[in-house]
Amino acid sequence: MIQRALGRSGLTVSALGLGCMGTTSSYGPAGEREEMIALLRGAVERGVTFFDTAEAYGPFVNEELVGEALAPVRDQVTIATKFGFRIGGEGVDSRPEHIREVAHASLKRLGVEVIDLFYQHRVDPAVPIEDVAGAVRDLITEGAVRHFGLSEAGPATIRRAHAVQPVTALQSEYSLWTRGPEAEILPLLEELGIGFVPFSPLGRGFLTGRMNEVTPFAPEDFRAALPRFTPEARRANRGLIELLETVAARHGATPAQVALAWLLAQRPWIVPIPGTTKMHRLEENLAAATLTLTAEDLAGIRTALEAIPVEGERYPEAMERMSGL
Repeated sequence: MIQRALGRSGLTVSALGLGCMGTTSSYGPAGEREEMIALLRGAVERGVTFFDTAEAYGPFVNEELVGEALAPVRDQVTIATKFGFRIGGEGVDSRPEHIREVAHASLKRLGVEVIDLFYQHRVDPAVPIEDVAGAVRDLITEGAVRHFGLSEAGPATIRRAHAVQPVTALQSEYSLWTRGPEAEILPLLEELGIGFVPFSPLGRGFLTGRMNEVTPFAPEDFRAALPRFTPEARRANRGLIELLETVAARHGATPAQVALAWLLAQRPWIVPIPGTTKMHRLEENLAAATLTLTAEDLAGIRTALEAIPVEGERYPEAMERMSGL
């Protein structure tokens, strides 16, 4: 697997990471534990060195699963986890004392001595970002954390945090159907030397082309509550899939591989983290790291995107307000 540097932080990881949330929650019934452990270890065998989890996934059980799965290869991998939600309650909580509590609880669940990358999961409007960055800086000084990250933060927040403790990576949603970061975020990250980790790089499965307006969702699947996944929105957004299928046919690839290759082509410090619970889908995704889109491909995709409006918001209004963008 090709390696990429996350900005100028010195942290180098596989060009594609693995988002682990779906192994325990959110996209339908959780997978069998032993199968998910085999999936994570299989990812390492195939060159993945970057794994993304959070205390909120499950909650808690995802970190435990990731920790158990990666224990035999701990020295070969980078594990990212997150703080900032009020687990068991509503909303966010990035008070410095809470950040410290979460860090030590995550260390225990992961079974590690240090958290490689510690993200603020969502911006907390009640806590100055300088206090958040300072709390993580203290954890770095103490050796409990190696790198500081933000998620879904806006430009002003990123600048203020970076001035206190250098930000290694920003994790936000970015894909062919969520291109908000392009206007202000990507230029800022380039200026400051911060890496970018797009989550949902396959549009929560839509950009794989294996979903249409009648595809059912399991009761546990949170996509059923998202405006962009109503039958009407899925039908209206079909043009994106047709675009990907056209490009994929030229390369003997799949729509998912084209969607990931497009992201990788945007900047050399972008590391997408597609998630899956299936080994064959993992292998399909990882093959995107060797798919090179031509300048003509990229220009054609860019032109076509301008003519394809995306139907439906990412989240319901209450969830969208938690984004710092």
